[in-house]
Amino acid sequence: MALDFTAIDFETANASSASACAVGLARVRDGRIVSTTGWLIHPPQGHDRFFELNIGIHGIHPEDVADAKDWSDQLHDLVSFAGDDVLVAHNAGFDMAVLRRTCEATGDAYPPYRYACSLQVARRVYDLPSYRLPAVAIEAGYGAFAHHEATADAAACAHIMIDASRRVGADDIDALAQLTGVKIGRLPVPVSA
Repeated sequence: MALDFTAIDFETANASSASACAVGLARVRDGRIVSTTGWLIHPPQGHDRFFELNIGIHGIHPEDVADAKDWSDQLHDLVSFAGDDVLVAHNAGFDMAVLRRTCEATGDAYPPYRYACSLQVARRVYDLPSYRLPAVAIEAGYGAFAHHEATADAAACAHIMIDASRRVGADDIDALAQLTGVKIGRLPVPVSA
């Protein structure tokens, strides 16, 4: 087996998990990032109000997404990029909730992806005073990056998993999970209406 996965990061317009306004993706094959992509998303109606707090974090304003395609129009692109990969995110609970809740808000079915959390892996592999993405990325040998820019965050997450795998001698995501005692989750199969 090989160290293959797709790292993912979402930014949200407000406190709602269904307010995805940007996504970043980084595809890893054989322990190397081979492709990255990302785009803005027009959040679903009812979840499209931008909070100043969120704007202050990621710098995305309502006018930035005014002409962006909505979630339903972009979900196919996300799924096409990630394929059947295990998804990896730093604080995966947040990002998987965004994927699931945004699909629920739009009525789109989401694939029951398997996923792993680089934050949980980092806590078992590194001894750091902070496990925030920038601090862990530096420990993993990935220098300064544009934190809260979704594609940059996905790439940083990917680098963490690649470095952690190397440090513990894991050849794939399942082995990394086993060696670090981290569970690989699975999004539940969506319930038909």
